[in-house]
Amino acid sequence: MREELMKMLEQREEEMIAIRRRLHAHPELSFKEKETAAYIADYYRGKDVEIETDVGNGYGIVVTIKGVSPGRTVGLRADFDALPITEEADVPFKSVNEGVMHACGHDAHTAYLLVLADCLIQLKDKISGTVKIIHQHAEEQPPGGAKSIVDSGLLDDLDAIFGVHLLPLAPAGTVGTRSGYAFNGRTYFKLRIQATGGHGSSPHKANDAIVAGAYFVTAAQTIVSRRVDPMAAGVVTIGSFDGKGSFNVIKDSIELEGDIRYSDTDTQAAIDKELHRQVKGLEESFGVRCELTYTPDYPPLYNNPELTAFVAMTLDGAKDEDIREVKEFPKMSPSEDFAYYLEKVPGSYFFIGCTPKGVETPYFNHHPKFDIDEDAILVAAKSVGQVVCSYLDESRSGASGEPDQRLSIG
Repeated sequence: MREELMKMLEQREEEMIAIRRRLHAHPELSFKEKETAAYIADYYRGKDVEIETDVGNGYGIVVTIKGVSPGRTVGLRADFDALPITEEADVPFKSVNEGVMHACGHDAHTAYLLVLADCLIQLKDKISGTVKIIHQHAEEQPPGGAKSIVDSGLLDDLDAIFGVHLLPLAPAGTVGTRSGYAFNGRTYFKLRIQATGGHGSSPHKANDAIVAGAYFVTAAQTIVSRRVDPMAAGVVTIGSFDGKGSFNVIKDSIELEGDIRYSDTDTQAAIDKELHRQVKGLEESFGVRCELTYTPDYPPLYNNPELTAFVAMTLDGAKDEDIREVKEFPKMSPSEDFAYYLEKVPGSYFFIGCTPKGVETPYFNHHPKFDIDEDAILVAAKSVGQVVCSYLDESRSGASGEPDQRLSIG
């Protein structure tokens, strides 16, 4: 089956590229991907699969491909939302939706997975096990789509899950893996400080919210420098301080908004505890009332070490001319809601190099000039296809579908 699948994917490379370009030209924002979801669902119409649409808190789609015999159940995920960015990339299939752009590669993610899924459908009679294709909405905007799809219960039977992200950290043909924590977690917070306003000439008759807020801005920076393990990564950013008023008036209330990043769950817990403690201390020290909105968006993404090693071993041993190098990629500071799947089931999220040919310093994801080497789409399809073949082959020895003892995924 593996050889046949790889040949099918090679023959359909142009189709993947055409799908990617079609999606790229018609991007839609998170939670507004109605037409994109309709396009994806229509792609599966008439095929011998089970289709669930409108899954979760938006336009999520789960497609179930059941093999001819029992075996493991594996999930494959691709996201399909775009970003609120005006495109500046000089491509003939430029976005026709003003102010919206596929600036993170989700168009390519969806294109590879659609064609890979169709090939797997055609090979159903050679599959031992089940493959669940997860087309996910709203990765870019919290609360995201992943958690709600997990909560739907449609993935409760998964034994493992895999996904990829295109990154211009290496040329097409390079696949990157990262064991353990691979992406940071993220929390949003808003702090409203209520004090007592007054005249600038009589500070003793007022209680200045700006002074309390300014103290908090400074104190919050000590969380990372004095409360977080120096070997871990944590960031507390206050990006908005709304204290505008008249030059001679003492403000009675202000609002601050911030972003917190953390490399692992221990760091997350340490920052959470200390920031809440500082807010309480602010009330006591300055005699103000604080209202804190604290919303963890995405948890740190943790790749199962054994399955990540399995991915690297599988791809390194594939001897595929399109998968030219398998290497360890660095840990990523952004966040990714694939982490919610990995909280539910063991799996691995790995990376596909996509630096455009002849470009030494590529524009990174989320840049208005972001572009990819479209050769990376076939690399993504073949890489995930190789992993699926190897993973399902592991369970062929037992008709019951129990995992092979050589690969512990607990």
